[in-house]
Amino acid sequence: MKFGKVDDPGSIDFTLPSDHPDTEVLLNSKATKKPVELYVGCAKWNKQDLKGFYPRGTKDELAYYSRQFNSIELNATFYRLFPKEQFEKWYNKVPANFKFFPKITQNISHLKRLISAAELLPEYLDHTLLLKEKLGCVFLQMHNNFQPKNWDRVEQFVEAWPNEVPLAIEFRHTDWFNNEAVSQKLYHLLEENNIANVLVDTAGRRDIMHMRMTNSEAFIRFVGANHPSDYERLDAWVDRLETWIEAGIEKIDFFIHQNVEKESPLLATHFIRQMNDRLGFQLHLPGTDSENPTLDL
Repeated sequence: MKFGKVDDPGSIDFTLPSDHPDTEVLLNSKATKKPVELYVGCAKWNKQDLKGFYPRGTKDELAYYSRQFNSIELNATFYRLFPKEQFEKWYNKVPANFKFFPKITQNISHLKRLISAAELLPEYLDHTLLLKEKLGCVFLQMHNNFQPKNWDRVEQFVEAWPNEVPLAIEFRHTDWFNNEAVSQKLYHLLEENNIANVLVDTAGRRDIMHMRMTNSEAFIRFVGANHPSDYERLDAWVDRLETWIEAGIEKIDFFIHQNVEKESPLLATHFIRQMNDRLGFQLHLPGTDSENPTLDL
């Protein structure tokens, strides 16, 4: 993923910002005794992007990928609405504990820019919901230039979204976060509708690291810089997630991107190892023999 790419990653201060003060308040209010669910994956599974990840002779890339990782950030659905048959094939190829996290099609988010979303969503959902219990959280990503002046469209989209389908939203324009009145209005809307507030950690956009949870699900998109600091950044996330677990978080969705995506599985494997060793999770470590990963802490 090229979003936030910089020429000199070594010049960036990657320190994670302090949590928004309302994050702990919200997590404490929603704390339960449920086991924490952890989903870790990449954004793509095709052999061209993940060169070197698949053993020689691998015939079905998704079938192999889904036995190494327990989830995928399904970016392919951003570019077009796949036929129902394709969703059914995806469903049938993966293990019972695997989850898809599909991105809403660009026709809704980038081309129509949420105009007439209520008319477009039924068809999208009619296809996507064929993933059934293997559907994780759907996410909506808005264009960099989608600004708070279009607030009414966001409200209308949220009103049209079915409450029973998990949703996360990613905003990229800085005005959603650097204007206190706007950000508080946004956080309230997301909280009231149980929508996750996507966090994107990328080198060139430290301004959108809001660190504000709006429900008990953390949806994190980590963009590496193909730089040694990527591993230190992931370790810092393990520290932060430990804090959120103690505060009462219920679900963590952590997806790893790279400017050169072939390195994504290496970073994801490092992150899984750290979460297992330090926080007691038992996710399958890609490249090892076990094919029965567990999700819970």
